[in-house]
Amino acid sequence: MSTDNQTFDVIVIGLGPGGEDAAGRLAEAGLSVLGVDHRLVGGECPYWGCVPSKMMIRAADSLAEAGRVPALSGTVGDVTPDWSIVARRVRDEATDDWNDQVAVDRLTGKGVTFVRGTGKISGPGQVDIDGTAYVARRAIVVNTGTAPAIPPIDGLSSVPYWTNHELIEAKELPASVVLLGGGAIGCELSQVMARFGVDVTVVEAAPRLVAVEEPEAGDILKEVFEAGGLTVHVGVGADRVEPDGDGVAVTLADGTVVRADQLVVATGRRADPAAVGLDTVGVAKDARSAPVDDRCRVTGGTEGVWAIGDITGKGAFTHVSMYQAAIVVRDILGEEGPAADYDALPRVTFTDPEVGAVGLTEKQARERYDHVQVGLTPLGETTRGWIHAQGNEGFIKVVADADRGVLVGATTMGPSGGEMMGALAVAIHAEVPIATLTSMIYAYPTFHRGIEDALHRLA
Repeated sequence: MSTDNQTFDVIVIGLGPGGEDAAGRLAEAGLSVLGVDHRLVGGECPYWGCVPSKMMIRAADSLAEAGRVPALSGTVGDVTPDWSIVARRVRDEATDDWNDQVAVDRLTGKGVTFVRGTGKISGPGQVDIDGTAYVARRAIVVNTGTAPAIPPIDGLSSVPYWTNHELIEAKELPASVVLLGGGAIGCELSQVMARFGVDVTVVEAAPRLVAVEEPEAGDILKEVFEAGGLTVHVGVGADRVEPDGDGVAVTLADGTVVRADQLVVATGRRADPAAVGLDTVGVAKDARSAPVDDRCRVTGGTEGVWAIGDITGKGAFTHVSMYQAAIVVRDILGEEGPAADYDALPRVTFTDPEVGAVGLTEKQARERYDHVQVGLTPLGETTRGWIHAQGNEGFIKVVADADRGVLVGATTMGPSGGEMMGALAVAIHAEVPIATLTSMIYAYPTFHRGIEDALHRLA
């Protein structure tokens, strides 16, 4: 379809994984598409999130495995961590030194017009990009993601601190760190740094690490961290931050003072729907996420606006953004397909042991259903867990709606916990009857065979 320089069928604001995918698919379908982002095409995941952090985790895990050799198989020479190897791989292989030219070429190669700038909806079908007005004839798609949520701690602005960006980009690691935040990102990065010789103190205001997951996971992770040399404070937040020589001193709510060379803030992330102008099309100015229906259409105001990714509040994961992108593309093109369904939302915290989870926690299930059954098998009680020995901390937990006889949640913590979770994600998404799950064959001896045992323990 023909277009002038400022009128397009679709304008995509924000080109993280989902936005980039949606823009490319719609252009390949023959629509004129404008994609705009003031940051790197591809978003947080390939440059500061999923990809480089997992490279770091892989490297740190190899150090831990070397440390397990004496108890399992023999002796090894001195293992000396070298962060420069990791930093070089992150720059050369993951991020192209934070250059997105390959991603831009991939996008424009599909027919998308790309503008580097800040896009903001200025009204129905209207987008302003750094003072220039553009028109979207059919759709506006918002995929602006999130930014680090910086807590209002007294004195925080008086000290230099890192977020995940500075840590991912670091060519050298500090000798000691106080890390605020015991969620998935904070836990992953804390364990990495500790395994590379950093003296790490984790401060989490919630009662447990990874507090959104099952309590058993947070408790085990704390034990593993402390056994690995990390100091962990849970159930207490930071009250005050101040310079301490060349480092930082953090006073906790209970009066404890912790000191380190570097402060890292990993206290979550926040979306800002008003910043992208969603308030001009009916979204409340103070909304913390964009309200969407099961086709990812922004609700409560003007039609013709879709949102995908973190800004929808459906899960701050690349796989959610990509899942929603496919739904949005079908909806804009008028194609049939399933609506969004988040009942079997999978998630993984890539610590060692990994925490794989899908669906509801036990607490969430008990709030929703009248009759809930729970089965839990410690991983060390499974044959594979016993064989694995060193590094076998974890468990398999299944949560069922007893009235329907189906699973509604599960957690698989252990080596490759995220991979074990896959089978349970299928079971929950497809509502496979528990009777069917307990009658199937589970390969022996595998970690996932523990699923069978956990199912038999449902009570």
